[in-house]
This record gives sequence, structure tokens and C-alpha cells, in this order.
Amino acid sequence: MSHSAMRPEIALRARGLVKRFAGVAALRGVDFELAAGEVHALCGENGAGKSTLIKILAGVIPHGAYEGEVHVAGEPARFRSVRESEARGIAVIHQELALVDEMTVAENIFLGHEPTRYGFIDHQRMYGAAQRLLDRFDLDIAADRQVGDLGIGQKQLVEIAKAIERDSTVLILDEPSAALTGGEVEVLLQIVRELRQRGVACLYISHKLDEVFAIADRITVLRDGDSVGRFDTQATQPDVVVRHMVGREIAELYPRRDVSPGEVLLEVEDLCVADSDDGPPRLADIRFSVRAGEVLGIGGLMGAGRSELLHHVFGAWGRRRQGSVRIAGRPLAASPRACLRQGVALVCEDRKRHGLVLGQTLAFNLSLSSIAGLARRGWIDSDREMHGGGGARDTLRIVAPHLQCAVETLSGGNQQKVVLGKALMSEPRVLLLDEPTRGIDVGAKQEIYRLIRELTSGGLAVVMVSSELPELMGMSDRILMLAGGRQSGIFASGDVSAETLLAAAMATTAGCEQGRTA
Repeated sequence: MSHSAMRPEIALRARGLVKRFAGVAALRGVDFELAAGEVHALCGENGAGKSTLIKILAGVIPHGAYEGEVHVAGEPARFRSVRESEARGIAVIHQELALVDEMTVAENIFLGHEPTRYGFIDHQRMYGAAQRLLDRFDLDIAADRQVGDLGIGQKQLVEIAKAIERDSTVLILDEPSAALTGGEVEVLLQIVRELRQRGVACLYISHKLDEVFAIADRITVLRDGDSVGRFDTQATQPDVVVRHMVGREIAELYPRRDVSPGEVLLEVEDLCVADSDDGPPRLADIRFSVRAGEVLGIGGLMGAGRSELLHHVFGAWGRRRQGSVRIAGRPLAASPRACLRQGVALVCEDRKRHGLVLGQTLAFNLSLSSIAGLARRGWIDSDREMHGGGGARDTLRIVAPHLQCAVETLSGGNQQKVVLGKALMSEPRVLLLDEPTRGIDVGAKQEIYRLIRELTSGGLAVVMVSSELPELMGMSDRILMLAGGRQSGIFASGDVSAETLLAAAMATTAGCEQGRTA
């Protein structure tokens, strides 16, 4: 019998939630309920109201600032703060991590409620409890390791462990797998299954419908601030959920193209790169080329060196031991500023940390990479900045009220378009994209894919890192796979299976050479 068929008691219920920001309705009377021992997925495009709903349930938006009712375990909940929400057993794992890099894993897990003895923190007890928790869920992370040394995926798992430790009865997971590899995602899903068995109510927010259908008992869809559909997972299909999310059919996610690649724009030969002058190589024996009008996809498991490769090409990381990087036959300089001048732009994976100045305006952010061309006698020409920003906003279809609005007020998909627009305003010939669709919904993804197709049709060369094999296969002309910092194969996307790509991603160093093709 499925969990949805058992219908245990309701752990969390929202009725008629209405929330307006500056007169604009973010929620328009949303109804939602979550049962104990249930995994309930919340789906919707960016801007559909998911974040606003989470903030109400978590106490970020206090009672009185919205209309409607929230009940926890059948009792009215009028949270005035996050602390009050947590006291009622609600924990939120946010997409944007809330960890302190300078502290250890154990210190982060117990932050704010450390075990004490005689008025002092009991470090032995804290580290022992943290390690037992990590081991219980087979998380290969040491409790005494500094969080700043962990990758994004490992940090996400620490966030989950932090919420579990507090014995929450309601766990809200906001895009928990956005930065995880395939193996880490399976660990995450297994943790959620175990929590369900223990009676924890889990609200799972994700754009990845394969995960939703693998883990959720029920699915609620939000669109434009309304709850437009609720489904038992076993009785529906992904295309039905997508249709309710976007209000239209998406017959073809990856747009077709009929463009023949032109001249070679980017060439990488025998690249060997280390973290530092005396450190071991992190990348070795990397060689590839990209032509005008071509998309070269780069895949591999987390830690394979995908992001490091893009950052090195852009002059932002690593010490080159040997090899060369050329743009249109000329050596590419080893600094971001010089790369921009030579026609190479990078869109980083973490848009909020490395791609945007969130408190600044749309116009400010769009012009960051092209600021030198907008200056006259040391002063920024604001008219040219506004004109260029307006053109980028229209071309990219950025949904924003005006160019002076703060970027932090935009949806995730529109923020990603701003990062792309910033890169494109530098007029690049080669565009490096590191996880360009991470954390955005299916509708926004299609917009990004459409833009990439238009750019390559105009003669740009694109190098795109992605953790999603369907995305690599759907958008790339060729796919370069990395394993352990080495090249394990280059494949024509139309002639390769997902199984072959996965095998290349998991290849041993000794076996890297056999997968290489021209």
C-alpha cells in the first residue's frame, strides 16, 4: 500500500494563503496540506510562489503580513519568527546554503544548541554525536572537517544532517539536489525515504521531475501564485505536471538546429594544471577544440574537474604546468579581464555568490563585464549603460519592472538570464557556461536553451558544463567527459548513449586514453 493511500494525520495545513508585495500578488489563495510520513512534492516555475509559501511556513514572513491560515498538527500556527517555526518542529533546508565555512561540520550541525557540560561546550560529545549522525546515513564526511573545504554537494548533505539532528516533524527541502551528483542524489533520496518511515512529513521542492516521481507520494503544482493541481504520483505522468506548471505543452524541450560549425575559435592542447606551484596536477592531458556555431558539452562526476577546466581557460584558477589555450589561433591571456578583451566570457555555476551583486540594480549587474566600454574619461556613461541594459533585457526576455530594480527581487530563472546578459554584453566569441540551468524551472530552462541556440546560430562557440546527461545530449554537438581530472572521451552527441557517457564519467585514470576520439 502506498503512503498516499494510508492518509495518516495532517502534519501541516495551509488554507487561503494570500501574500502581496508592493501590490503584486505572490500568492492568490493557496491551499496546501502535508501528512505525517508523507513526501509531498511542490512544483512550479520560478516566480510561481513556492519561495513565498516556504517563507510563510518557516516564519520568515510573520503572521499578520499575509492572509489565510496555517495549522501544525491541527493547531493554529501564527509564527512571528523563524525560531517560533522551528519550535513547532519545522525545519527548512534552503537552496542557498546557510553554513559557516570557517567552522567544522560538527559545529555547524549543532550551531545554536551545542551540548554543554558545566557551562562549557562539550566538544567530545558534540563531535561524537555528529559523526554518529553522519555515519547513520552513510555520509562519507568527517565531523571534524572544516566546512569551507567541502564541495557544494557535501555542504548540501551537511545541511540535511543539521535538520535531521533537530528531530523536526516537518522537513522542507528546497531544491536539495541542485548541486548533488548522481550518487549523492541517491543518498539524499534514501535519507528522505528513511525519514518518511519514521513519520517525518517532508515537503520536497524540485525542478527535477525524475526525482519527484521517484520519491513523492503526492504532487502539488503552483502557477502564478495559485495552486492549480494536486496529484497522486502513481496516478499521473510528468507531462501532465509540466503542462500544469507552465500552462502550455512543451513538445520539445531541446530546440532543433541546422547550423554547420565554422572556424575553430577555442583550442586547448595538452593542458596540465595544478592548484598551486608545488601542488599535484588537478587536470592533465586535456585537449579539445570548439568551432564557431558549436556547443561542446563537458560532463563528469563532481570532482572530475569540470568547473576547474572552465575557470582555468578563463584565467581564474590554477597554475599551468604545460599546454596551451588559444583563441582564434592566438594565445589566450591568463586573466579574466584579458579574456574578456579577447572575446571569452564565463557564466559561473553559483550565480548568487560569483555572478551577481544581489543588492544592486539590473542595469548595474548587466554592465559589469562591459564596464570599460561604457566609461568615458573615467566616468560611466549612464545613458549608454541604460541603453545596453535595456537591449539585453529585451533580447533575453528578462521579466523585471524596470532596470533600476534590485536583482535580488527577481526569480531564479530571471537572475540566471541576468548573469548570461552580463556575459553577452562583453560581446564574446566564446561563451563558457558552468551549469547554466542549475536551480531553475523547466520553462526557464527552455528559454536558456533557446538563447544558446540563437547564440550559436549567430556564430558563437559555446562550452557548457552540465551534471544532467539529458541536457548534455540534447544541447551539445559533441560531449567531452572528464574522470579524475583527465579526459576520458569525446563523443558525438547523436551517436552516444547515456550509459556510455556514464561509463566514461566513472572511468579510471588508467582507462582514460581508450575513450578518446577526434
